[in-house]
Parts: sequence; structure tokens; C-alpha cells
Amino acid sequence: MPKSRIRKKADFTPPPAKAATAIKLGGRSWVAPLMLAFFIVGLAWIVLFYVTQGSLPVDAFGNWNIVVGFGFIAGGFVVSTQWK
Repeated sequence: MPKSRIRKKADFTPPPAKAATAIKLGGRSWVAPLMLAFFIVGLAWIVLFYVTQGSLPVDAFGNWNIVVGFGFIAGGFVVSTQWK
């Protein structure tokens, strides 16, 4: 019986390199400053409430000032979902 021919395999050629593309951030440049502003205002609201022993920022709110401060912080998290 005749011996089968051994086929030579082609050498590995790596795929062509992809060109780097610039990432466009689009019109979302407002997200990071607004998010940070919400975080800072919320933190400042809560700290001011504790430092002034409840007389500031709004005396009529009483302990609800803490909820308002956390509301600002939660708003910062909501805005952060828009960041790309």
C-alpha cells in the first residue's frame, strides 16, 4: 500500500492589528460635575446639621435635614448612572 503524503501546514500568521480608535464622550460632560456637586452638597448638609446641633441648614425640618442630605447624595448616585 502506498504511503500517504504528509501535507505541510501553513505557518501561523497573526491577525492584522486593529487601529486604535478615539473614544467620544459625547455631550455628557455635565454628568461628573453634577454628580460631585450632589455628593458634596449632601455631605455638607448633613455635617452642617450635626455641627450646628440641628439649628442649620433649615431649622423647621428638624431631623428631616438628615433625609434631605441623603436625598442629595442619592441624587448623585442617580446622576452617576448617566456616566459613560
